[in-house]
Formats: sequence, C-alpha cells, structure tokens
Amino acid sequence: MDRTRLYRNGVLKAEGFPIADVSEYVGDQSAVVWFDLCSPTPADLAVISEELGLHPLAVEDALHSSQRPKLDTYDSHLFITVYGTKLVRQRVEFIEISIFVTKNALVTVRANPAFDIGEVLRRWDATADMARYGVPYLLHGLLDTVVDGYFDVLQTMDDRIEKLEDDLFQDTPRDMPHIQRRTFELHKKLVRFRRLAVPVREVVGSLLRRGTETVSSPLVPYYQDVYDHALRAAEWADSLQELTANVRDTHMNQQGFRLNDIMKKITSWAAIIAVPTMITGFYGQNVPYPGFGHPLGFWTSTIAIVVGTVLLYRAFQKRGWL
Repeated sequence: MDRTRLYRNGVLKAEGFPIADVSEYVGDQSAVVWFDLCSPTPADLAVISEELGLHPLAVEDALHSSQRPKLDTYDSHLFITVYGTKLVRQRVEFIEISIFVTKNALVTVRANPAFDIGEVLRRWDATADMARYGVPYLLHGLLDTVVDGYFDVLQTMDDRIEKLEDDLFQDTPRDMPHIQRRTFELHKKLVRFRRLAVPVREVVGSLLRRGTETVSSPLVPYYQDVYDHALRAAEWADSLQELTANVRDTHMNQQGFRLNDIMKKITSWAAIIAVPTMITGFYGQNVPYPGFGHPLGFWTSTIAIVVGTVLLYRAFQKRGWL
C-alpha cells in the first residue's frame, strides 16, 4: 500500500492522501511531501516523474532491481539507492530502496514490502519538532533506520560464528561437514552484506561533503551519527569476515591433526601386528628350531607373541599414539 504525508511549516498536516494529489502540494514552498511506493509499475513512476521532473535514468534505475548502493546527482534532484536488511527464519533478506530527493519532496521506492516503513514513521514522529528542517530531516530518519537494521543482522551472524567456534573445540566435536557448511554459508552472507550494506557509509559521507546545500547545519551532527554507525557496521562486518576465515583455517588444521593421529594409530597397530607375524613366520619355516616337535616350542612362541604385543601396546599408549 502506498503511503503519503504532507508537512507544512514543520507540522504534519495530512497523511494517507492519494498520490495523485501530490501536484497540489509540490508547488507550495512551505510544504514538504513524502510518499512511498512499493513495487510500483512504470506507469506509477511516470506520473511522479512528470510532476517532480525526475531524470529518466534515475527512474529507470528505480524500476530495475539489483542496483549498487550509490548517490547520483541530477539538476533537479538526488537519487540514492540503499539496501535495508531483515532476518527471516535464519535467513538475511536485502530490500532495495530507491530514494528521490528534491527540495520539498522525498520519494521512496521499495522493491518489496519486507522493509518496515512503519519504523521510519515512528522515528519521524518521535522527533516531530525537527520536521521544520524539511526533506533532509525525513531523509535522515530513513537512512538512520536502514543503518540501525544492519546491527541486528551482524549480531545474529556474530552469535552464529561464536557457536561454530564452540563446536570446533568441543571434546567430542560435531560432524565436520556441519561446521564446514555453516562456515561457508556465513562467509557467503558476509560477502553479500559488505557488497550491499557497507557502501552506505560512502552515501552518507557524500551527503555530508555536499555541505549545507543538502544538509542544513543543525542536522549535520545527526548525519555524522549515521555515518559513525555505518562505519561501525562496516568494521564489524570486516571483523566477522576475518573470524569466519579463522574458523575455516582452524577447521582445516584440525582435520590435518586428526589425520596425523589416525596415521599414528594405524602405524602403531601395524607394528603390533608385525611382531606376531614375524615370530609365526619364523617358526613356520620348514627347518628345525629350538623346541621343534615339542610342546615347549609352541609355548615359547606364544609367550613371545603375547609379551612383544603387550610391550609395544604399552609403549605406544604411553606416547599417546593409541
């Protein structure tokens, strides 16, 4: 469902009105209009484009998904692409959000309804006295919501990595394919997170570098706070990616250690078996030997087998090979 709001002189005057009424307000310099489109058709965006004078390339980018996070500057407006995140059944969803920023209008275009636009409205209402700063204030609330959502995803990934680390060093480790598969999945998610979420810091940084032309002076500290959060999210993502690499390397080293243990055990058992094989092989030759043809010879060979086997077993067990 499309959402709309009208602010006049910093006060919320109307909301939920049809998008077709936007043309009545955009010409009023004291009015600030926000409207949100969810999975719009080309015809929907064509109407808005005509009313606000949006550049055709920006409209085309808003209609085609899988854009990279960016900030494009046009003569009459800015075009921003960011990605919101949401956890759905242990799976991370990325929701593309296209934003058109004009002097007195903010347009958000969501690829799907998974992004909670209601949270943005709650943040705007919580600081309603700042609505007098117009579109930059609305844009700040939106970007702040997007960036704060990254921390929920990163915290979940951090917990999963800690669980994998615990599994690695258990006395009776869980099945190795489980650890290997989960590590690969987390690494893949982090790579995608860095590609879609981390560039938001550059978007916010570009807005700050534009100066008062885009962000009025009273709002600069708020945008700096968003930039700081985006930077923290990027650093956290980098550290988690390093942790997943460490888990993977540790897992591979453990596999090497276990292989060495297996080889030592096989070698030890082979040595133990070699003693009776040697003795029985020697006494099995068709030549006389001490005790040949007498019970004493049989018992001598048997005692030699048992004693040699026990001594080798004790020696290997003492060295931790068995």
